[in-house]
This record gives sequence, C-alpha cells and structure tokens, in this order.
Amino acid sequence: MASVSTCLIVSPRLTPPLFSPKHKPLTRLRSPLDHHSFPRIFTSRRILAVKAASIDKVIKPGGLVESDKLATDVRKRAMEAVDECGGRVTVGDVASRAGLKVTEAQKALQALAADTDGFLEVSDEGDVLYVFPRDYRSKLATKSLRIQIEPFLDKAKGAVDYLTRVTFGTALIASIVIVYTSIILLLSSRSEDDNRQRRRGRGYDSGFNFYFSPVDLFWYWDPNYYRRRRAREDEGKGMNFVESVFSFVFGDGDPNQGIEEERWQMIGRYITARGGVVAADELAPYLDLPSSKSSRSDESYILPVLLRFDGQPELDEEGNILYRFPSLQRTASGSSRRKEYVGKWFDFVADMDKLFKEKKWQFSKTSSTERAMVIGLGAVNLFGVIVLNTLLKEMAFRPSGFITFVKNIYPLLQVYAGSFFVIPLVRWLSVKRKNDQIESRNKARLQFARALESPDITLRRKLLSARDMAQKTVIGKERIVYSTERDMIEQDYEADEWDRRFREVDKSD
Repeated sequence: MASVSTCLIVSPRLTPPLFSPKHKPLTRLRSPLDHHSFPRIFTSRRILAVKAASIDKVIKPGGLVESDKLATDVRKRAMEAVDECGGRVTVGDVASRAGLKVTEAQKALQALAADTDGFLEVSDEGDVLYVFPRDYRSKLATKSLRIQIEPFLDKAKGAVDYLTRVTFGTALIASIVIVYTSIILLLSSRSEDDNRQRRRGRGYDSGFNFYFSPVDLFWYWDPNYYRRRRAREDEGKGMNFVESVFSFVFGDGDPNQGIEEERWQMIGRYITARGGVVAADELAPYLDLPSSKSSRSDESYILPVLLRFDGQPELDEEGNILYRFPSLQRTASGSSRRKEYVGKWFDFVADMDKLFKEKKWQFSKTSSTERAMVIGLGAVNLFGVIVLNTLLKEMAFRPSGFITFVKNIYPLLQVYAGSFFVIPLVRWLSVKRKNDQIESRNKARLQFARALESPDITLRRKLLSARDMAQKTVIGKERIVYSTERDMIEQDYEADEWDRRFREVDKSD
C-alpha cells in the first residue's frame, strides 16, 4: 500500500480590507485546492505525478505514533467526526462537525491516516479525501500506548477529584474534633490547678462540656441524611455531606465546561448546511457580541469564525458583505440539494439550534438544608478556633503530647477556619459578576435571533443573496481519479482523459 500524506498547492493571498463599503467587490480568494488554479500552474500530465510524489513524501508512517502528537481533545473530536461521516471525509467535513480549525483537522486526519493504514483519494477537481478502514480505532489503540492508558488515567483523575472533595469535607469534622478536644483538655487542666481541693471540674460544670463535647457534634448532622442520600441516588442526583462541604466552599466547577467545543460545532454545522456562504447576522446568535445594542454594520465579531474555518469576505451584487468558507463547501457525504428559504427564518433553520446560550454559574448545588448544616458546622469550628487561641495564650503549664501537637498545627486550623468563609464570600461576588456578563451576552444573541425570525427587507435580501451564492459539492466515488490505496503504476489513467477534463475546466473559466 502506498504511504499516506497530502498535497497542498499554495497560491498567493491578497486580503483586502474586510469591512470597507467603499471597496470594490471582493474577488474570491483561491483555496489551496482550488481546481481553477491547476491549469495555470501545471500541465495536465504533470499534475498526477506531482500529487503522487507529494502524497508519498509529506507523511510516511514510521516508528513513532503520529496521533500521540495530537492533543487528546482534538484527536477524539476528529475521530468522532470520521465515524459520523462513515470513514470517508474531507478536511471540511471534520472541521465543521468537530468544530476544529481547518489546520487542526488537516493535521489530525494526516496523523490518523498514517497510523491506521488509511489512504487518500484525489478527485477530478483536486480535492483530497481521507478514507479509513472500519477497524481504524482498534488499529490505533494497538499502536498507541497513550491511548491504551487514557481510560485508566481518566479513572484515576476522577478518583483524585473525589478524594480531594472528601478530604476537604472530612477535614472540617477532624478540625472540630481536634479543637474541642483540646479545649476540654485545657479547661480540665486549668480546673485541676485552680481547684485542687474541690472535685474535678466542679467550678466549670456549667454545661460547657455538654454543648462542645465531640459526641455532641452529631447534633449538627441531619438525622435523615443517609435516607435522603439514598433517595437522591435513586433519582440520579446525590451528594454526600463531605462533598457538600467542598461544594459550599469551592463550588461545583464551570457549568459551561466543554461548551466552547459545542459552540464551534454548531457554527461549523450551520455554515455547512447553508452551502458555505452566510451573512454575519446568521452567526451572531452563536458568537460573543460586544453588547445587546451592537450596530449591525460592525461585523468584527465574525473574525474568529473566519480564522478558524478559513473564511473570506465577498460582496454580492447589492454591495452586501457575505462570507464564504470554501473548505466547508466540499464534502464526501450528504446531499448537494439546497433548502429553500420560505417564510420565517426559524422555519428555515428548524433543524439547527437557533442560538447559543451560556449557562449561569451556581454558587453551590447543595440543598438549603445541607448548606445550613455546613455553615453551622463551619461556624462551630471558627468559634472553637477563637476560644482555643485564648486558652493557648493563657496556658500556665508546659504543654506536652496532644496539646503540643495542637499548638504546632494551630496556624493551619486558623487558616482552614478563616478560609472556610472567606473563599465562599469572594466566590459569591465572582459568581454574581460572571452571571451578569453571561446574561448580557445571552440577551445580545437573543436580539439577533429575533431579528432573524422577522427580518426586515434589507436583512431578507441579504439572506436570500447568501442562499443564491451558496454552493455545496459532494465528492462521490465516481469523481475519484487517484487513490493511494494502490500503487500509481497500477492505476491506468490515460493522459487524454486528463487533457479533456482540464480543457473543460479552461472553457468553463
């Protein structure tokens, strides 16, 4: 089998100002695989030879596992996109479905193909397709030690995370036990020194030991806790007490974790479904906008999309700025049929998410009862630490044993007791600020989504113009003229057929 790689023909790019209404209509910048540039660069007889030589030289499977050089997230998302497309994909297919940058998708496909005995196909227009065997996942797992140990590392990470939560919650109970045990011992010692003639503890028998005895800490526990925990577990939502302590102090993590990947997947799929040409207003409901009162003429928010999916601005006949994504217009699967725009815009995009919505942060997922219990125990611990500090300063005897140990770790007890309330306070202020920003961004996206639902005449013409300029090319098996699955010498391509095809391309120009 021939070795695997790809060939890119780079043509000069001259990028005019993106948002200048005075500029003349922007000509389409050529894609690296634009077939219209082939007749001007190579003779028809040389193209196949150059393509084949490049495929052999750029990537050659070797001793190293190329996929190990990829970020884990990039590799997994690329493989999911390959599976979704049936194992035969273009770079644009993977970029749009996985939400990856075009360059990331290309590198991922090259590495996966090199490691799994995949091969490339070249269409009659110069498009490169990556084809993977059905068992490519097992082949990759066999070669890569990193992929083999990833499940164990994920489990270990989850165990460490759980252990951290449990340890912090257990530390609260341990701190209370240590603090109040020390208080009892110190009070008992002072009572013996001051009242040697009286019975032990008589002068201090005021109920203090009763309320702060370690045994009495169980009064702060919810008597129905374990019953409620089992009920929550049956409902699929459980959090034990020690976890609720960590949740109160440090929260439960970012509710929007991984949502950026989902956002880019939504945008990539939308552009592909619309034939690779869209207006900025169409993507606004998925992007971060300056404010809810953004001017429609300011389309700078679309720049990240252009950079990620290799897009370029164009002007339609009426002078409206539209954006074309050539890489997302070429696909190895699907239908080239375009969906017509009729009626409301939301009816046209019924199969797509209408806007991207961020979730607001929660201070803690604990219930009000659990939160009250955690705050109560934290307050008990803080009060005990303050009392213990006074007793240690007034201590008249030389400490030994347990009291010496407590005196050595007392700074840690102070830090724990103080941070137990300082950290949640700072976090509460941070959560409030973040939620205000999230609400502002969500409102701005909703405003653009509503404008699309009932577009004015200007926006309607712009949307219709984008649909007229849309183009989607499905590269079927019948259009493949070369494959690295077989040696080039075995593939009997007549030079006359190549000449005929390129003459047709020249005539079409």
